[in-house]
Amino acid sequence: MRVPVGARSAAPGTGGGRRLFPHLRSTPSDLRVRVLYPSECPARVVDSGETWSNVGQAGARGRPKGVSEAVFLGTHTPKLDEKGRLFLPARFREELAAGVVITKGQERCLFVFKRADFVSTAERLQAAPITAKAVRDYSRVFFASAFDDVPDKQGRVTVPAGLRQYAGLAKDCVVIGANTRLEIWDAVAWQAYEADQNEAFSAASEEVLPGVL
Repeated sequence: MRVPVGARSAAPGTGGGRRLFPHLRSTPSDLRVRVLYPSECPARVVDSGETWSNVGQAGARGRPKGVSEAVFLGTHTPKLDEKGRLFLPARFREELAAGVVITKGQERCLFVFKRADFVSTAERLQAAPITAKAVRDYSRVFFASAFDDVPDKQGRVTVPAGLRQYAGLAKDCVVIGANTRLEIWDAVAWQAYEADQNEAFSAASEEVLPGVL
């Protein structure tokens, strides 16, 4: 039986149902319900607090309707303050104003997703077989470390202590554009990584990235 939009079936023995989405605005709890209980919620996700758009089959078709094709570019050098807050690059603040999800990334950096893009990534992981140990291991760390936040009026987000420790963040940071996401690096760690990768990048050939370059 399909559950009506904005409602949830009543539990046995109860007198009525509980509204799953009491409003149509984007909130952290809405995101968690959508990610953790996809079968109990209509295939709908809010885009920047506006109209709810279908994303149930988004994994097969690409980005959800209404989600911009933002490409994050460049290298930026903000500083982390004593409260663990970090300024997002000014050029991306409008794109990220509705909220972000920060989680652990590879090479000891942090990934910063737009909320809608994080949901799309979550749907792709949901489609992967949980019988595969690599999928289970990755999903556990990816979701357990995820933190959702809304930038303040100055464009700052709070990076939780656990994530700061994972990425070795102290004060000097580098935020890079990585196409569909931002990445937060410790400044020294980024310099070492970039120096190590520049030679390999300059020598990259079609055999390394077939069909891309």
